[in-house]
Amino acid sequence: MATSSESSSSSSSSSTRSRQTVALQTADASALAKALRSQLATYAEAQGATANQVVPSHLALLNMLARAAGHRNYQALKAQPSPAPVMRAPSAPKAPAPASVEPGTPPLSASAAKALTQFDELGRLARWPHKFSVQRIAMWGLWLRFDSGRTYTEREVNDILKAWTTYGDHVTPRRELVEMGLLARKSDCSAYWKEPQRPSDEIRAVLQALRARR
Repeated sequence: MATSSESSSSSSSSSTRSRQTVALQTADASALAKALRSQLATYAEAQGATANQVVPSHLALLNMLARAAGHRNYQALKAQPSPAPVMRAPSAPKAPAPASVEPGTPPLSASAAKALTQFDELGRLARWPHKFSVQRIAMWGLWLRFDSGRTYTEREVNDILKAWTTYGDHVTPRRELVEMGLLARKSDCSAYWKEPQRPSDEIRAVLQALRARR
C-alpha cells in the first residue's frame, strides 16, 4: 500500500511524463510585455481592483519574463548575441522549360531551343542573340514574316522588322537576312524580296512554334 507521500510522488512523476512541452517565440519581448500587462489590467478590473494596485509596470514585466527564461534581467537578455542565421543549402537550378513545339517533333538542339527564348509571347524578337548559331536560327523567325512573291521597298522591310522586333535595332537583322540569303535585294537597295527556302526539320519546328504565338 502506497503512503500519501509515495502517492503524491507517483502522481507528480506521472504528470511530468505526460506534460507536453510547448515552445513560445516572440519577435519583440517589449510588445509581449505590453500585451501581457493589458490583459492583467483587464483581469484586475474584473476582480474589482485597479490596475495600478496589482499589475506590475511594463519594465517589471520585462524583467520577470527575462528571469523566467533564465536570464538575470531584461538588460542581460538584450545583451545576448543574436542567434546565427540558419544556412540553407542552395537549391539546384531549375531546368529551363522545354521549347513549345508540336507533339512528335524531334527534340530541338540547344541553339534552336535558345533561339525560341529570344522571342516574346507574340512572336517578336525581343533581343539580339549573343551566340552566332542562335542568331542564324532567329533570323528564320523574321524571314517568316515576309510574303513570298512580293517585292518590298527598303522602307517596307524596315517597317516589318520594326514590327517584329522590340529591342530598337532593325538594321542588323535586315543585313543578316540578306547575308544569309533569306532576303534578296537589288544592288541599289530599291527592292527586296523573300527568297524561297527549304528549311530543315528543326527550323520548321521553330517556325511552327513561332506561328503559334501570333
